[in-house]
Amino acid sequence: MAKKRIVMALGHDALGTNLPEQKKAVAATAKLIADFIQNGWQVAVVHSNAPQVGMIHTAMNELCSNHEGEGYTPAPMSVCSAMSQGYIGYDLQNGIRSALLKRGIYKPVSTVLTQVMVDPYDESFYNPVKKIGRYMTRAEADAEEAKGNYVTEVPGKGWQRIVSAPKPVGIVEIDTIRTLMDADQIVVSCGGGGIPVMEQGCELRGASAVIEKDLVSGLLAKEIDADVLMILTDVEQVSLNYGKADEIPLSHMTVEEAEKYAEEGQFGTSSMLPKIDAALSFLKAGKGRSAIITTMVKAEEAVNGKAGTTIE
Repeated sequence: MAKKRIVMALGHDALGTNLPEQKKAVAATAKLIADFIQNGWQVAVVHSNAPQVGMIHTAMNELCSNHEGEGYTPAPMSVCSAMSQGYIGYDLQNGIRSALLKRGIYKPVSTVLTQVMVDPYDESFYNPVKKIGRYMTRAEADAEEAKGNYVTEVPGKGWQRIVSAPKPVGIVEIDTIRTLMDADQIVVSCGGGGIPVMEQGCELRGASAVIEKDLVSGLLAKEIDADVLMILTDVEQVSLNYGKADEIPLSHMTVEEAEKYAEEGQFGTSSMLPKIDAALSFLKAGKGRSAIITTMVKAEEAVNGKAGTTIE
């Protein structure tokens, strides 16, 4: 009997913010993933990277500023994304491997440095909204704008760089990921939404952008023909009227209901809506699939229909 296949999209709680927090958080995350593997699931892991990529971006720019004239150059967003995939993947794959070995299970765990294609004409390139990096002075912000970058003022804190968030349209390394999954191995891929790239002739050029991790998780789940897309976040269930006195948690939604609620504006554009969009894209691409949105703590209950929000 073929194993069921799940894409697990890890949020901030699964990784922490800095290196010490990440080490501690990954131990708990690896245990959860090992539980699923022990229960017969094939697992592909996607993770967020917002604090980590911001830290890398800031560090590289500070290095340039503090060592001017020594040959150091700022790192573009695509390079910062690649760096974050590497060091988060390093912790995750070692954590998962260790958790499995403690149970007497040996399975290779690999991190695939993943590039994700974006459309150069995506509307987001004309309206960047994703904040990245440290707060700047007005003079520093002017210097960023002189380079052709976008900045925005954050009241009381200064200025901050903003980048685009285009939709993912293809995963460059998808054949490698499929091969590993078909060999019943564990794959960490599309970290932080993947490295955004655009095709120019025979070259792939990095884009100054970030991709929504949830959207690329849905694309990956579709491309590897997963049975379940599980998006782990900081709320146990999706709710209507979120944060209001008449909030209504939902344990189940049909595709049609999810579309209706999205059209009504029930889901925050920068929080829950990308998760719903990812789930709908995945579910519409095949039959017999389900998408689950919940917390790490409730993940195992949710996959058995006893917690979280299931969309199918």
